[in-house]
Amino acid sequence: MESPQRTCRFFTGDSCQNRKAGNLLPELTQKVSLFLLLLRIDQDLANHVKQGKCPVCGGPLHYSNYPRKPRGGPDNIPDECLVMLSLCCGREECRKRARPASCRFIGRKVYWHGIILLVMALKQQRPEGPSINKLMKMFEIGSRNTILNWIQYYRDIFPTSPQWQRIRGQIVASVRDSELPGELLNYFFRQSKTKEIGLVSCLKLLAT
Repeated sequence: MESPQRTCRFFTGDSCQNRKAGNLLPELTQKVSLFLLLLRIDQDLANHVKQGKCPVCGGPLHYSNYPRKPRGGPDNIPDECLVMLSLCCGREECRKRARPASCRFIGRKVYWHGIILLVMALKQQRPEGPSINKLMKMFEIGSRNTILNWIQYYRDIFPTSPQWQRIRGQIVASVRDSELPGELLNYFFRQSKTKEIGLVSCLKLLAT
């Protein structure tokens, strides 16, 4: 059986300070500057892919972006942040899409990737982590099933995914698969001067 010290490591130090830090995380997701920074990173990732060729026929790639309506985040977020960057082959007989990696979005999930990471990390802050109902209020999540689906994804799917296996060697062994994604985010928090920098660094790694 794991010790209490092992199963509650999302924040380090005094438990009262940990709760205060946890209460500040929803405020982090309301910073427009965070989403603008993530957009610039996504643009760099997309431009790198655009410099290559169509993976199907070798033709040129052109932008073919499309709108997204992610939930969470600030109400005054710029429209440019609500666009999924995508590329399309320029040859009429091909027209295959090439989707660059993204720090902002995770597949077809309707919430911002950063919000999902923060909710999951707080949920894994045992034994003093907030309940699902409290997390729903903190991050304005409308359905309990949404969080349950995230729990299932990170417990059963993500640890064995090609994405995680590809980047696993870049992270210290103390970040255990059974503690994803909370301990991964905590690792970047410990390495960074601010929680915002830590969150961005974690999202950048997951986008590689």
